[in-house]
Amino acid sequence: MQAHDFRQFLERFHDLNPAQIEDARTKIRDVRRKTEALSEIESRTEQEHKCPHCGDDRRQKWGRTRTKFQRYRCLGCQKTFCGRTTSKIRHIHRPDLFLEVIRDMLGIRAPSSIRQLANRLGLDKHTIWRWRLIIIQGLSDSSDDQFSGIVEVDETYQKESRKGSREWVRYKRDPLNSPKPPRLRWYEYNKLGVKMQRGLSQWQLPILTVVDRGGAKRAQRIADRANATIQKALDPVIAADAVLCSDALRAYGHFAQVKGLEHFVVGGAKGKARAMASHHIQNINSLHSRYEDFIRQFKGPASKYLPGYVDWFIARQSLISPLEAFRWA
Repeated sequence: MQAHDFRQFLERFHDLNPAQIEDARTKIRDVRRKTEALSEIESRTEQEHKCPHCGDDRRQKWGRTRTKFQRYRCLGCQKTFCGRTTSKIRHIHRPDLFLEVIRDMLGIRAPSSIRQLANRLGLDKHTIWRWRLIIIQGLSDSSDDQFSGIVEVDETYQKESRKGSREWVRYKRDPLNSPKPPRLRWYEYNKLGVKMQRGLSQWQLPILTVVDRGGAKRAQRIADRANATIQKALDPVIAADAVLCSDALRAYGHFAQVKGLEHFVVGGAKGKARAMASHHIQNINSLHSRYEDFIRQFKGPASKYLPGYVDWFIARQSLISPLEAFRWA
């Protein structure tokens, strides 16, 4: 649009009634979404500048795709490509709405439910769920992998959930060929009057968390709290000259002894607390509190998706920008 035509277009805004203004606002918002997603994908092509098929950096412009993305032709293998080729969003027809889902997941406010987000964007709830899984896969490296100085370690727990599992349905349908599930469904404990195990039972899944005073954060789902499991998880990420602060779990003491770290125990049995005022685990306790607030709205996610939810939580705590996450996709 020419500058003169654009000025005339702006002047006509004074003639719009309130309903037309709202329609224009909606249209401008949609165009802005598409333009922003388009510019991010185009910038990815400009930065990499290589053919995703053969790696050759010689290319020529070759028209545009149906969705208005610049298409290139490789002068080496003669194949065409654009910024979405070989990416996780290559089959997504609305990258602008995909970016809005990322903004909802990583924004300052609490994430919307899948149904709320689907109604707001005019999409099916299954589409939102599928896009969330794609985004969560891109957030798998959001935890830090280097910790130094005073390092706090502890674990939190998430109740095991077989949400969406068909194991009880299969067992009821064919008990001879389908194994009986190892526990009742959670709602059946109260319904049948069966007492649940108290404390840390096998249905409590441990999540190991690590923070240091520099702001680095890490959380990962671990199989158990055994010495070998804790050592395998902590050894690659904690520096050899770090100072370890933890509770009285023996696995932390064993790890500190093997790695030769100075270890301060916070709490524990009476008479065994030997930490000073500067050595505490308050930062990691605060992280656990924020995790509980984050995970509560999902009403107990299925255990098979729990590592992804943990990565999503760490990404929100690390203030990863939506545009950065969009580039990963």
